[in-house]
Amino acid sequence: MIDVRKNVLIIIAALLCLMTPLACSRGNSPVQTTDIIKSEVTLVRDVIYGSGGDSDLLLDIYMPETPVAMPIPVIVYIHGGGWQSGDKYPSRVRMLAEAGFFCVSINYRLSGEAKFPAAVEDCKCAVRWLRANATEYNIDPDKIGVWGSSAGGHLSMMLGCMDEDDGLEGNGGWEEYSSRVQAVCSFYGPTDLTTLYIPSDCCNFIGHTLEERPDLYEAASPVTYVSAGDPPLLMVHGSADFVVPFHQSEIMRQAYKETGLEVELVKVKDGEHGFDPNAGISPSVAEIDQIVLAFFTEKLLGE
Repeated sequence: MIDVRKNVLIIIAALLCLMTPLACSRGNSPVQTTDIIKSEVTLVRDVIYGSGGDSDLLLDIYMPETPVAMPIPVIVYIHGGGWQSGDKYPSRVRMLAEAGFFCVSINYRLSGEAKFPAAVEDCKCAVRWLRANATEYNIDPDKIGVWGSSAGGHLSMMLGCMDEDDGLEGNGGWEEYSSRVQAVCSFYGPTDLTTLYIPSDCCNFIGHTLEERPDLYEAASPVTYVSAGDPPLLMVHGSADFVVPFHQSEIMRQAYKETGLEVELVKVKDGEHGFDPNAGISPSVAEIDQIVLAFFTEKLLGE
């Protein structure tokens, strides 16, 4: 059992650390704010985790009052939005923070600001930042999971399958640390952009049509990088998804299986692109959340 008094001291120390400037802070940086969003979770907004071109890269921290383990396993959430919209997304992360995980929800450069591989580089930078600051936040640098929906699911799988020698680390900061993760969860994320062509999203993300640069579409596809040693992967995908068809997750599952990797694909009956809690899908949204929680608990806490 975790000693309650020790835990309180740890949280206080971590909060004090959050009040001090980080090494990457700039004079024009946004002001961090701290809120208690629930008795079990402290939220710290707009922490700078790196540099993306001319702008700071930001994340929100969800710090559990009662960690599931010490040091605390970490889960990174990456928002969706076709790589061209979206913001740090709170609601799903709170569930995991309430369960005792140290969670961060990140922003990344959108396609209107920078094309591929900028978003991938930013997400990798966030993982490196976590490792660089592991001591300050009392987090476990060897137990980092990542979770995202749609474009965020795609970026999560890119993090899971890419190695440092694939050449997409970027120069956002903390280059001396690894960007590898230990568990990946994707909700209806694209896996093979060479077979999924959504002009309004893919062209903006890549900066070219598929016909112009098929090599970039292959380089931006998670399935391209599947190899031995990749982390366990959980995919959750709706059978009625007409934006990113269910077959996209089947492609990734097959690649994982052929490589001898651990993979699970949950098919959500009547699920569309996004899971409506009032739509009568099966499994339900509440059941899906429990599947995700069980996955990260097993993969980040199991020996």
